Amino acid sequence: MLQRSLARRGVALFAFLFLLIGAPAGAQPAPTSDEPTTVTTANDAAGGDAGEPTAAPAPAENAQATAPPARTGADTLPHDLTPLGMFRQADWVVKAVMIGLLMASLITWIVLVAKSRELALLTRRQKRALEALAGAPSLEAAEIEPRADGAFVAAAREEWRLSSGALDDREGLKERVAASLERLAAASGRRASRGTGVLATIGATAPFVGLFGTVWGIMNSFIGISQANTTNLAVVAPGIAEALLATALGLVAAIPAVVIYNHFARRIQAYRALVGDTTAAVLRLVSRDLSRQRRGLAAVAGG
Repeated sequence: MLQRSLARRGVALFAFLFLLIGAPAGAQPAPTSDEPTTVTTANDAAGGDAGEPTAAPAPAENAQATAPPARTGADTLPHDLTPLGMFRQADWVVKAVMIGLLMASLITWIVLVAKSRELALLTRRQKRALEALAGAPSLEAAEIEPRADGAFVAAAREEWRLSSGALDDREGLKERVAASLERLAAASGRRASRGTGVLATIGATAPFVGLFGTVWGIMNSFIGISQANTTNLAVVAPGIAEALLATALGLVAAIPAVVIYNHFARRIQAYRALVGDTTAAVLRLVSRDLSRQRRGLAAVAGG
């Protein structure tokens, strides 16, 4: 009897361990009836007698093995939709577009600072030269301080010196001086405009570069939709947000570039007008000196 009881207990324990370990995860327990299940031991089979029925341990009524919930596409999506997070999660083409637009924006602000200082310096020098010429009685008497732009006066004096042997050709002298001053004025205008062309280029191309990044990002979003076999907005939103960020950066780079370019265009135009006034002042002194010289020669000839 003791051996038979131990055998029945061993078989019951083995069945219980099989249910706990051997059953697949998430499988529902098999339905059991109210009647106990009889298990026949090896000793009962050998003796030919029916053993006492042993009830298999029934699982608890409310115990159910729960499988972990399946992860959907939305659970694996990035949730960092800040500008920096979207940049990190973007495709390499979109990243290259964003970096290029950021560099273009940085160049715009560098040109703004550098060109503002340059134009302010050129304007101050030109104003000092114009003030000195306005109060000078003659070209030789014009005193141009070192901080003023004395290139126009120097060019007129040099042409006067080279034409000293042909004083009778006064009209030709004035034409040669005017030509020299015209070339200096053109060079001054080019120097003042230097560096503003990049602003025009950024203002004209940055929106289209940003649009290229947007098109590329939306294309990748549609590819992701086809691979995920879902039209859930949570799957589409991050890619579209990254794509639209490229367009936003394009506008951020283009709008200041256009505004700054127009600002510099007005300032350069004002500087060129100031250079034109300086050129006219030099020509006025040359003409005045030639008139005095003519009167002097006439007085000598009459005497």
